[in-house]
Amino acid sequence: MHEQESTRLGDEIARLVRMGARFRGMFKTGDLGAEFSALMLLPPLRAMGPMRVTDLAEFKQADPSTVSRQAAQLVKAGLARREADPVDGRASRLAVTEAGVQACERVREARAAMLERALADWPAERITAFTDLFEEFNHAVEALLRTDPTTPRREPA
Repeated sequence: MHEQESTRLGDEIARLVRMGARFRGMFKTGDLGAEFSALMLLPPLRAMGPMRVTDLAEFKQADPSTVSRQAAQLVKAGLARREADPVDGRASRLAVTEAGVQACERVREARAAMLERALADWPAERITAFTDLFEEFNHAVEALLRTDPTTPRREPA
């Protein structure tokens, strides 16, 4: 990749990150009782099943204390519950409740509606090509994060 292209791509990624909070604020999900960052713990719990908070933090590459605080929000809101770990009864796991499953769907539908609005003028082939390239990009970045020894193991708290 040429330096000019990598600089331009970096600038566009930074622009997307800056827009993130405003984008999330446009989601029409109603009050689900937890911060957006806490709600983002629900999809992996739903897909992979109950997990210890430490394992969820490792999966999300986030600080365990941050994930613990977010998990507490989910439990308080009734979107998740704590249950005994069948391997170690002294430990607990976080599991999605039916209300949590419904919250996942509301967030997913709101995100899809936002993207449909943003890409309304794009032809279907272009959306497919962009999605394929973006998925490939994410895989490459994840691979780098897993293998580069200079990459921090977790996001800062």
